[in-house]
Amino acid sequence: MNPLLESIEIETGLNPQHAVIWLHGLGADGHDFAPIVPELGLEAAPPIRFIFPHAPVQPVTINGGMAMRSWYDIYVADLVRREDENGLRHSQTEVQNLIARENARGIPTERIVLAGFSQGCAMTLQTGLRLPERLAGMVCLSGYLPLAGSVAAERHPANQNTPIFMAHGIMDPVVQISRAEASREQLQSLGYAVQWHTYPMPHAVCPDEIAAIGEFLRNVLR
Repeated sequence: MNPLLESIEIETGLNPQHAVIWLHGLGADGHDFAPIVPELGLEAAPPIRFIFPHAPVQPVTINGGMAMRSWYDIYVADLVRREDENGLRHSQTEVQNLIARENARGIPTERIVLAGFSQGCAMTLQTGLRLPERLAGMVCLSGYLPLAGSVAAERHPANQNTPIFMAHGIMDPVVQISRAEASREQLQSLGYAVQWHTYPMPHAVCPDEIAAIGEFLRNVLR
């Protein structure tokens, strides 16, 4: 197995038996969402290990080939007309390896939440829908469903009933809300339980959204 991605880890208490693996967006790194942990209102929740991995550095076509942290390449602004299937599947394996490490540390998959923002949201869905073990939940922020044409054939029944929290800014200029709505509609047509939230914001997160994520985590990590 390849070396695991470098990550930042934050534990909310001793001997955590639950985990959240949180995937950042294009050009960011694991530090991007680490400050959010104290804002989630998890004081009454069981101890949780948050893992914030760093995506590999690679050239990104839409940004003139500039090298930056990225889970996969992006070729076109609409995100889906041409997709980096190899990159998506490679990062899916990397995320699965992080889940396996938590399993080895005593946290079963059913007590793990996958979360992500933008590209990280895409990777949460890419990985979670195909995973052969049930997750506690998926948190999908300001992103979309990648490789949408292959989901029906490749999805695994293990996560058919896993709660999915989806949130998006109605003024998002990076991932248009219509792209997210199409993703939500496809997931719902396949029978997934999607909790849909919108906020008056651009490609970002906001306090009301953070509060809703905290509530979701408290519900699924009991």
